[in-house]
Amino acid sequence: MGIFSGFHQIGSEIPYILGGAKVTLKYAVVTMGFSLFGGTLLAIARLSKYKILRAFGGIYLSIFRGTPLLLQLSITYFALPQILHCAISPLTAGLITFSLNSSAYVSEILRAGIGSVSIGQIEIARVLGCSNGQIMRSIVLPQGVRNVLPSLVNEMIDLLKESSIVSIIGEMDLLRRANVVASEHYLYLEPLLVAGACYYFMVMVLSCVAKVIERKLSCSR
Repeated sequence: MGIFSGFHQIGSEIPYILGGAKVTLKYAVVTMGFSLFGGTLLAIARLSKYKILRAFGGIYLSIFRGTPLLLQLSITYFALPQILHCAISPLTAGLITFSLNSSAYVSEILRAGIGSVSIGQIEIARVLGCSNGQIMRSIVLPQGVRNVLPSLVNEMIDLLKESSIVSIIGEMDLLRRANVVASEHYLYLEPLLVAGACYYFMVMVLSCVAKVIERKLSCSR
Protein backbone atom coordinates (compact mmCIF):
# COMPACT_ATOMS: atom_id res chain seq x y z
CA MET A 1 0.00 0.00 0.00
CA GLY A 2 2.95 2.33 0.68
CA ILE A 3 3.95 2.89 -2.92
CA PHE A 4 0.34 3.35 -4.08
CA SER A 5 -0.15 5.90 -1.32
CA GLY A 6 2.97 7.72 -2.49
CA PHE A 7 1.74 7.88 -6.07
CA HIS A 8 -1.57 9.24 -4.78
CA GLN A 9 0.28 12.02 -2.95
CA ILE A 10 2.26 13.11 -6.00
CA GLY A 11 -0.56 12.47 -8.49
CA SER A 12 -1.08 16.16 -9.21
CA GLU A 13 2.66 16.61 -9.76
CA ILE A 14 3.04 13.91 -12.42
CA PRO A 15 2.15 16.24 -15.36
CA TYR A 16 4.78 18.66 -14.05
CA ILE A 17 7.42 15.91 -14.02
CA LEU A 18 6.46 14.67 -17.48
CA GLY A 19 6.69 18.25 -18.77
CA GLY A 20 10.43 17.88 -18.41
CA ALA A 21 10.37 15.45 -21.34
CA LYS A 22 10.10 18.48 -23.66
CA VAL A 23 13.39 19.80 -22.29
CA THR A 24 15.02 16.39 -22.56
CA LEU A 25 13.89 15.95 -26.17
CA LYS A 26 15.01 19.49 -27.01
CA TYR A 27 18.53 18.64 -25.88
CA ALA A 28 18.56 15.41 -27.87
CA VAL A 29 17.13 16.85 -31.11
CA VAL A 30 18.95 20.20 -31.19
CA THR A 31 22.24 18.67 -30.09
CA MET A 32 21.98 15.97 -32.76
CA GLY A 33 21.51 18.66 -35.41
CA PHE A 34 24.61 20.56 -34.32
CA SER A 35 26.55 17.30 -33.90
CA LEU A 36 25.81 16.20 -37.47
CA PHE A 37 27.23 19.48 -38.74
CA GLY A 38 30.24 19.46 -36.43
CA GLY A 39 30.82 15.73 -36.84
CA THR A 40 30.81 16.06 -40.64
CA LEU A 41 33.46 18.79 -40.50
CA LEU A 42 35.55 16.74 -38.09
CA ALA A 43 35.25 13.60 -40.21
CA ILE A 44 36.39 15.53 -43.29
CA ALA A 45 39.27 17.02 -41.28
CA ARG A 46 40.32 13.56 -40.11
CA LEU A 47 40.35 12.30 -43.71
CA SER A 48 42.02 15.41 -45.11
CA LYS A 49 45.35 15.29 -46.90
CA TYR A 50 46.48 18.25 -44.78
CA LYS A 51 48.36 17.22 -41.64
CA ILE A 52 47.23 20.26 -39.65
CA LEU A 53 43.56 19.36 -40.16
CA ARG A 54 44.17 15.71 -39.28
CA ALA A 55 46.08 16.80 -36.18
CA PHE A 56 43.29 19.17 -35.11
CA GLY A 57 40.69 16.42 -35.55
CA GLY A 58 42.80 13.96 -33.59
CA ILE A 59 43.36 16.38 -30.69
CA TYR A 60 39.68 17.33 -30.61
CA LEU A 61 38.60 13.69 -30.41
CA SER A 62 41.23 12.93 -27.80
CA ILE A 63 40.02 15.73 -25.52
CA PHE A 64 36.27 15.24 -25.81
CA ARG A 65 36.36 11.44 -25.76
CA GLY A 66 39.01 11.32 -23.05
CA THR A 67 37.35 13.49 -20.41
CA PRO A 68 34.02 13.01 -18.57
CA LEU A 69 30.96 14.74 -19.99
CA LEU A 70 30.11 16.02 -16.51
CA LEU A 71 33.51 17.74 -16.30
CA GLN A 72 32.97 19.34 -19.72
CA LEU A 73 29.54 20.61 -18.65
CA SER A 74 30.96 22.01 -15.41
CA ILE A 75 33.71 23.86 -17.27
CA THR A 76 31.20 25.36 -19.73
CA TYR A 77 28.70 26.44 -17.08
CA PHE A 78 30.94 27.40 -14.15
CA ALA A 79 34.40 28.16 -15.57
CA LEU A 80 33.62 29.72 -18.96
CA PRO A 81 31.68 32.68 -17.46
CA GLN A 82 34.75 33.36 -15.31
CA ILE A 83 36.79 33.79 -18.50
CA LEU A 84 34.17 35.60 -20.59
CA HIS A 85 32.82 37.68 -17.67
CA CYS A 86 29.23 36.97 -18.62
CA ALA A 87 26.60 34.51 -17.42
CA ILE A 88 25.65 31.45 -19.45
CA SER A 89 22.18 29.96 -19.08
CA PRO A 90 21.83 26.26 -18.23
CA LEU A 91 20.20 25.64 -21.62
CA THR A 92 23.02 27.32 -23.54
CA ALA A 93 25.71 25.58 -21.49
CA GLY A 94 24.04 22.21 -21.98
CA LEU A 95 23.59 22.60 -25.73
CA ILE A 96 27.17 23.79 -26.23
CA THR A 97 28.65 20.98 -24.17
CA PHE A 98 26.53 18.19 -25.61
CA SER A 99 27.07 19.43 -29.17
CA LEU A 100 30.86 19.60 -28.79
CA ASN A 101 30.98 16.22 -27.07
CA SER A 102 28.64 14.42 -29.44
CA SER A 103 30.40 15.86 -32.50
CA ALA A 104 33.46 13.81 -31.56
CA TYR A 105 31.46 10.57 -31.54
CA VAL A 106 29.39 11.44 -34.62
CA SER A 107 32.57 12.20 -36.55
CA GLU A 108 33.86 8.67 -35.96
CA ILE A 109 30.51 7.21 -37.03
CA LEU A 110 30.53 9.31 -40.21
CA ARG A 111 34.18 8.49 -40.87
CA ALA A 112 33.28 4.81 -40.81
CA GLY A 113 30.36 5.53 -43.15
CA ILE A 114 32.57 7.46 -45.57
CA GLY A 115 35.06 4.60 -45.53
CA SER A 116 32.29 2.18 -46.52
CA VAL A 117 31.65 3.97 -49.84
CA SER A 118 33.06 2.09 -52.82
CA ILE A 119 36.30 3.58 -54.11
CA GLY A 120 35.15 2.64 -57.62
CA GLN A 121 32.36 5.21 -57.52
CA ILE A 122 34.81 7.90 -56.47
CA GLU A 123 37.24 7.04 -59.25
CA ILE A 124 34.43 7.09 -61.85
CA ALA A 125 33.33 10.52 -60.61
CA ARG A 126 36.90 11.81 -60.94
CA VAL A 127 37.12 10.46 -64.49
CA LEU A 128 33.91 12.36 -65.28
CA GLY A 129 35.58 15.55 -64.07
CA CYS A 130 33.90 16.00 -60.68
CA SER A 131 35.85 17.96 -58.07
CA ASN A 132 36.62 16.55 -54.63
CA GLY A 133 33.97 18.82 -53.13
CA GLN A 134 31.32 17.61 -55.57
CA ILE A 135 32.26 13.99 -54.95
CA MET A 136 32.00 14.48 -51.19
CA ARG A 137 28.65 16.32 -51.37
CA SER A 138 26.94 14.22 -54.02
CA ILE A 139 28.34 10.71 -53.57
CA VAL A 140 30.36 10.09 -50.42
CA LEU A 141 28.35 11.89 -47.71
CA PRO A 142 24.83 10.80 -48.83
CA GLN A 143 25.86 7.13 -49.05
CA GLY A 144 28.03 7.31 -45.94
CA VAL A 145 25.22 8.75 -43.82
CA ARG A 146 22.80 6.17 -45.21
CA ASN A 147 25.15 3.35 -44.23
CA VAL A 148 25.48 4.51 -40.63
CA LEU A 149 21.98 5.92 -40.05
CA PRO A 150 21.09 3.29 -37.38
CA SER A 151 24.29 4.19 -35.50
CA LEU A 152 23.34 7.87 -35.63
CA VAL A 153 19.92 7.05 -34.15
CA ASN A 154 21.70 5.14 -31.37
CA GLU A 155 23.85 8.20 -30.71
CA MET A 156 20.65 10.24 -30.32
CA ILE A 157 19.41 7.67 -27.79
CA ASP A 158 22.65 8.12 -25.84
CA LEU A 159 22.19 11.89 -25.96
CA LEU A 160 18.68 11.56 -24.62
CA LYS A 161 19.86 9.53 -21.64
CA GLU A 162 22.98 11.60 -20.99
CA SER A 163 20.95 14.82 -20.99
CA SER A 164 19.90 13.98 -17.44
CA ILE A 165 23.17 15.42 -16.13
CA VAL A 166 21.97 18.95 -16.95
CA SER A 167 19.90 18.66 -13.79
CA ILE A 168 23.05 19.44 -11.79
CA ILE A 169 23.18 22.97 -13.25
CA GLY A 170 19.51 23.65 -12.59
CA GLU A 171 17.96 22.87 -15.98
CA MET A 172 14.35 21.76 -15.44
CA ASP A 173 14.53 18.48 -17.31
CA LEU A 174 12.84 15.22 -16.30
CA LEU A 175 15.31 14.31 -13.57
CA ARG A 176 15.45 17.81 -12.10
CA ARG A 177 11.66 18.06 -11.91
CA ALA A 178 11.45 14.63 -10.31
CA ASN A 179 13.97 15.72 -7.67
CA VAL A 180 12.04 18.95 -7.03
CA VAL A 181 8.82 17.00 -6.44
CA ALA A 182 10.70 14.49 -4.28
CA SER A 183 12.14 17.22 -2.05
CA GLU A 184 8.75 18.92 -1.68
CA HIS A 185 6.89 15.76 -0.70
CA TYR A 186 9.78 13.90 0.97
CA LEU A 187 9.06 11.00 -1.37
CA TYR A 188 11.88 9.90 -3.66
CA LEU A 189 10.91 6.53 -5.10
CA GLU A 190 7.69 7.56 -6.80
CA PRO A 191 8.88 10.73 -8.63
CA LEU A 192 12.04 8.94 -9.79
CA LEU A 193 9.98 6.00 -11.04
CA VAL A 194 7.82 8.39 -13.06
CA ALA A 195 10.90 10.03 -14.59
CA GLY A 196 12.50 6.63 -15.22
CA ALA A 197 9.36 5.33 -16.95
CA CYS A 198 9.31 8.40 -19.21
CA TYR A 199 13.00 7.97 -20.12
CA TYR A 200 12.37 4.29 -20.81
CA PHE A 201 9.38 5.05 -23.05
CA MET A 202 11.31 7.61 -25.12
CA VAL A 203 14.33 5.31 -25.47
CA MET A 204 12.12 2.40 -26.54
CA VAL A 205 10.42 4.56 -29.19
CA LEU A 206 13.77 5.66 -30.60
CA SER A 207 15.08 2.07 -30.45
CA CYS A 208 12.09 0.92 -32.49
CA VAL A 209 12.75 3.71 -34.99
CA ALA A 210 16.38 2.57 -35.28
CA LYS A 211 15.30 -1.04 -35.91
CA VAL A 212 12.79 0.01 -38.58
CA ILE A 213 15.41 2.15 -40.32
CA GLU A 214 17.97 -0.65 -40.17
CA ARG A 215 15.46 -3.15 -41.57
CA LYS A 216 14.46 -0.86 -44.45
CA LEU A 217 18.07 -0.11 -45.31
CA SER A 218 18.89 -3.81 -45.30
CA CYS A 219 15.98 -4.56 -47.66
CA SER A 220 16.95 -1.78 -50.05
CA ARG A 221 20.48 -3.08 -50.58
